[in-house]
Amino acid sequence: MAKKATTKKVEETQEKPVVNVVRDVDIAVEKRLVALYTLQKVDSEIDKIKIIRGELPQAVQDLEDEIAGLETRIENFGVAMKEAADAVLQYDKEIINHQEQIKKYQKQQDNVRNNREYEAINKEIEYAELEIQLCERKKREAKDSQFDMQRHIEAAKQLKEQNQQELQVKKDELDDIIRDTEKDEARLRAKSKEQEQFIEERYLTAYKRIRTAARNGLAVVQIDRNACAGCFAKIPPQRQMEIRMHKKVIVCEHCGRILVDSDIAEKADELLSK
Repeated sequence: MAKKATTKKVEETQEKPVVNVVRDVDIAVEKRLVALYTLQKVDSEIDKIKIIRGELPQAVQDLEDEIAGLETRIENFGVAMKEAADAVLQYDKEIINHQEQIKKYQKQQDNVRNNREYEAINKEIEYAELEIQLCERKKREAKDSQFDMQRHIEAAKQLKEQNQQELQVKKDELDDIIRDTEKDEARLRAKSKEQEQFIEERYLTAYKRIRTAARNGLAVVQIDRNACAGCFAKIPPQRQMEIRMHKKVIVCEHCGRILVDSDIAEKADELLSK
């Protein structure tokens, strides 16, 4: 009898660690689920803040890019305008050179010995006059180009000024919103980092992947009226019971979102209210 009693006591002693290990695993899974749902709630609140900001950050970026583009355009027009001005000066020099050549040829005509020499010099004069006409035409084109460039520069400067005014308005509006929400956002981001430490890397990676793919940013959802609150697909009773047991992380068979029950949601709310 004494031997049997001893054997029974040894068996009880051996069973207790197994029960403790199972309980510890269950607590760890539950803590992970609470952390995941808390992280989801925090990230959803951050999403709301981003919605409040709306399209302002993108609008500010677009205006800054457009202003930078206009500055480049003004600079390029300025370079082209300078080139046109240099071309006008060059054509003026060429016209003067051709005029001097004509005077030189006219003097030579006074000393020709025959008609052949006279005709040759006359052709040179005609060629120089054609060159002058060509330079005059190119000079007019360069001046017209200068005028067009100046017009483009003025239009670009005016548009740049309008954009800068609009940019300042949008920046002020965005700054006001950021000032109103930055404390809440900082607090929420701190909460988010705090919860991430309770989640294994593979679960955290899965959470972020699901959240990125989901249109509404929901990766962890409750059971709502016996259905997934993410895709509204019905969840079988057996599956619901497994979710309530908190023994493992269970995902929706239809949308892949992580599912939790109201008990996990309540614990997450308690954490956030502290």
